[in-house]
Amino acid sequence: MRINLIEYFQEVIKEYGHRIAIIEGKESISYTDLDRKARTVANMLVEKCSCKNCPVALYLPKSIESVYSDIAITYSGNAYMNLDVKNPLERISNILSLIQPKAIITDTAYAEKISGILPEEIRLINIDDIPDENVPDASFFMERLSTLIDTDPYCIINTSGSTGTPKGVVLNHRSFIDFMSQTFDEYGFTCDDVIGSLSPLVFDIYSYELCIMMAKGATMVVIPDAYSAFPVKMLDLMRLHKVTYIFWVPTIMVNIANMNLLSQVPLSDLRLVWFAGEVFPTKQFNIWRRSLPQTKFANFYGPIEITLDCVYYNIEREIADDEPIPIGRAFRNTDIIILDDQDARITEPGREGELCVRGTSLAMGYYNNPEKTAAAFVQNPLNRSYPEIIYRTGDMVYINDRGEIVFKGRKDTLIKHMGYRIELGEIEHVIINTLKLVSNGCVVYNHQKKEIILFYESENELSPAEFRKSIGTSLPKYMIPLKYIRLEELKRNTNGKIDRLYYNNLVNETN
Repeated sequence: MRINLIEYFQEVIKEYGHRIAIIEGKESISYTDLDRKARTVANMLVEKCSCKNCPVALYLPKSIESVYSDIAITYSGNAYMNLDVKNPLERISNILSLIQPKAIITDTAYAEKISGILPEEIRLINIDDIPDENVPDASFFMERLSTLIDTDPYCIINTSGSTGTPKGVVLNHRSFIDFMSQTFDEYGFTCDDVIGSLSPLVFDIYSYELCIMMAKGATMVVIPDAYSAFPVKMLDLMRLHKVTYIFWVPTIMVNIANMNLLSQVPLSDLRLVWFAGEVFPTKQFNIWRRSLPQTKFANFYGPIEITLDCVYYNIEREIADDEPIPIGRAFRNTDIIILDDQDARITEPGREGELCVRGTSLAMGYYNNPEKTAAAFVQNPLNRSYPEIIYRTGDMVYINDRGEIVFKGRKDTLIKHMGYRIELGEIEHVIINTLKLVSNGCVVYNHQKKEIILFYESENELSPAEFRKSIGTSLPKYMIPLKYIRLEELKRNTNGKIDRLYYNNLVNETN
């Protein structure tokens, strides 16, 4: 019985050490060298910080170095927390203050960038300064890991929070191993697979790609961020390296379909395509499907509070352009409960309810945030006999006539945009309370056009450029509103609160 991802990795090193682990531009690294680099960084981490089961931050761009550093953190018996180097320093500082990692791994260039916000108590590990000598062999680390259990934390992934500080979702080894067990068997991953890795380090998709590498010896091809603006380059890179598998958010896939690029760049080696994170318009999906008849497609669903995903749908039947793609059925060892407003289970087709999840796939909660954890991870209202935690997703779904679960929309102000989960309240908090750009505001999301919109009250009207420049100092680019609409007074409910439903309906019913 394996209880730690490093146990899988040790088997891969023995069997596939000579094979290429990562391709990044013109550089590549074998599994043997990747392992040695990881143990080198892990050794320095143990020397500087002898902790276990603690968060260790990583502040590097996606690269060979970031991959072996994440593996190094796992070797040391700690949980990695990847930070987005594109985020404003204020946001990075907020995350560090909340999570309080024991150490942070970076290089000389990025260490200089964050030197002004790094608390003294966080040990800095500069990979440029680590001597590549006297590296302990794997047995040293395996002995260190022998006291850990499978429900110890594997990683922390930060997600948007309504108070302006992201929440750190804690995921453990066991939940990843469960997910790997089903997906590896069902989809037949092997050492011959080549991963077209597009997701940022801060996505759980990347964490799963890392699992495929560590457990199967597959090759990861790092697709540069810049290629998102030039998707034909992305497809050319995939064809060059014979990519067999991708797990992407639909945004870039929609662009590729709209530009008809799949007819220009054949991807004959691509055997498996997963997508998740947001709704994939069926019309554009069908372009992918017609263009790649040899490829198996699957729609995955799951908030970050679920390890990877909890529901999936292998697309094996024809789906009309005007029919939503189902999210399907629950993974093994995961139970999906659809609850109505009175917390009664919904089983009949067509009736909407909130999707709730129970099982080992659940996250352990939010790091250093017991209040938020208690609000989201709650007692199953259908079980009054013993403690049983479920996660309430806030997503509304229904069961269609085929018995398939179909996503309907959000229950509150949490959205998925460009693959990122965003609390609209966090954007409001920054604009109104932190930056004090406006006296009052309401941020809503146009789901069809995929636009974040700010309605606001202010004595003076600001230009979109002024808004974006100011907001960009505190929030990442994907959270900056696209449209700004000034009003003399925002519409209120009878209780005096801003009528968010009115503005949400306004932008989503007048497209």
